[in-house]
Amino acid sequence: MIDAFAESQGIAMNTLHCKAIFGQGFVGGIPVFLAKPQTYMNLCGESTGPLGAYYKLPLTRVLVFHDDMNLPCGVLRLHDKGGHGSHNGLKSVIYHFRGNREFPRLRIGIGRPPGQMDPKAFLLQKFNRTAQERIDDALKEGVAALKLLLSKGLTETARIFNTDQKYKHIRYQTLPTP
Repeated sequence: MIDAFAESQGIAMNTLHCKAIFGQGFVGGIPVFLAKPQTYMNLCGESTGPLGAYYKLPLTRVLVFHDDMNLPCGVLRLHDKGGHGSHNGLKSVIYHFRGNREFPRLRIGIGRPPGQMDPKAFLLQKFNRTAQERIDDALKEGVAALKLLLSKGLTETARIFNTDQKYKHIRYQTLPTP
């Protein structure tokens, strides 16, 4: 998502700081800071916590993107806060934000593992063609949502975006699991 948004806005991701590759730019005159932690996913708070502290960012101005097996593949949800939902990367972020869960997040659905497949193996495998197409579509929709977020704010964007995504969820219920 970071790469797709950065590319769409012409923001170069060419600086390394606090275990993250990041870039800065403006979107519609609004300053934007993008960071891609380079730690293991389960340790990404080691990057996000120090970056937030270094730049003195209020957590309400930090948007965390993460995968979510509880959403169908390609479905996105935008929320103003929440728990970790057993996501080890979010556990790390919350820990490094000193236990604070009051930060917005964009959840990117990847679906559940098929049958008895080990969830860890599922998370580490490449997407099949159908799933990759859904993820590619989700990235485009996510870029549009991020642009809307910057112009309309979190509450309005979540209302519009999550409503549209509900219809996408219904559409994908009829498709096979990736």
